[in-house]
Amino acid sequence: MNDAGWDRRSVLRGAAALAGAAATAPLLGGAATAPAGGADADALFRAGRFEQAGRAYEEILRTDPTNLHAARRRGHVGLLANRFPDAEKYLTMALSLAPDDKDANYFLADCYIRQDKLSQSAPHWRAAGEEAYATWFAAVSGEAYQVHGDIARLPWQQVDPMPLVEASVNGGPPKRFTFYTGAPHLGMRASVAKEAGLRPVASQKIEYENNVIWAYYGVLDSFTLGGIELRNVPVGWSSTESGEDVDTDNDGLIGTWVFYHLLTTFDYAGRSLILRRRTPETARKARAAAFQAGAAPLPLWLAREQYLHSTGTISGVAGSRTGVVGVNFGGGGEMSAVVFGDTAERLGIRSDHDRPLGTFAHSHPAVTYPCYPKEIRLGGAAAKEIYCENHPGAEVAPLGFDVPAAFFHCFYKPCNVTVDFTDMKLYIARGKAT
Repeated sequence: MNDAGWDRRSVLRGAAALAGAAATAPLLGGAATAPAGGADADALFRAGRFEQAGRAYEEILRTDPTNLHAARRRGHVGLLANRFPDAEKYLTMALSLAPDDKDANYFLADCYIRQDKLSQSAPHWRAAGEEAYATWFAAVSGEAYQVHGDIARLPWQQVDPMPLVEASVNGGPPKRFTFYTGAPHLGMRASVAKEAGLRPVASQKIEYENNVIWAYYGVLDSFTLGGIELRNVPVGWSSTESGEDVDTDNDGLIGTWVFYHLLTTFDYAGRSLILRRRTPETARKARAAAFQAGAAPLPLWLAREQYLHSTGTISGVAGSRTGVVGVNFGGGGEMSAVVFGDTAERLGIRSDHDRPLGTFAHSHPAVTYPCYPKEIRLGGAAAKEIYCENHPGAEVAPLGFDVPAAFFHCFYKPCNVTVDFTDMKLYIARGKAT
């Protein structure tokens, strides 16, 4: 056990293990300082022009193969698009230049867990200062996330305040799980973990919303979602210091790591979650269905373990901004999007500053304000004058690239959204999924 030195990423992971936890902003974290000669590459990266930025970093490395920043950033570009050979090549290069570099170790650890190379990730988590993760993944033996079955269609037991589906833990009776792609791993209540006979392999003390909780990490034998069963699944649970459940609104939370092992459709209009085994054939059918529904493929990027991004537009009376936006599926809340930093002011988005809303963003107090963009758009899906929140205290580029807004649960209600983590594409269409 270790209760010292947990950074914001660690706090978030513990919070996400709480059933029903929801983040309101992308992960906070400093961007690396650009070296001389890398300003153009960094400008492209910040603007979300990742392909061009990758080529610019490669050009820097041709003339200066000892440039740590360029190597790390080029590896990060590969990781955002799940291009694992590229990511491994350049992150390994970065670590050859600076073996103790925390960011490069973090990115490489993330790269390995996305490929289910959990034991290979462990030393890099440790070097990144993530001791709980290192211990957890080193304890997973055999193939993780084994997929059995071909398809599951899970009706939502409710839509608001957060969607719920039924799932079975270690073959037990149905439990009510929510889901949220702002959370990383599969999480559940402490009492559910106890009922399933789970034992922690790692633990972590966390301060969350002015309280102290314990986050525990273990390995679940079986998690069944309708016709899909996952075996040997890394799982987390949390309890108060006295051992009680932290949250009782539901039995657990399904995070991004589960979804990126499957071809997932969040069918908001049809009130269902559609899960498919990832194969070339299922991907082809999903693309065909999307095209038939008029949904053009949008890019999909995955940052820092669980944060999904695509391209979208947000507009106000003073102009519009098209670029990288956060996309979050599941969770709760009444807003359709959160606008970060000075974006609302620059675009002339009407904000009600007389109605401050006190909330928490990654366990830290935050103040947001109701706002009403002229339009927010993701592909062919758009909403006009819809309720959003303005978070002027948030950093616009916490990951090194600009994210002026993130879209949430309420925006997607008339639509269905398919996320393909093999080709890294997102398809959004109005109406029910076919």
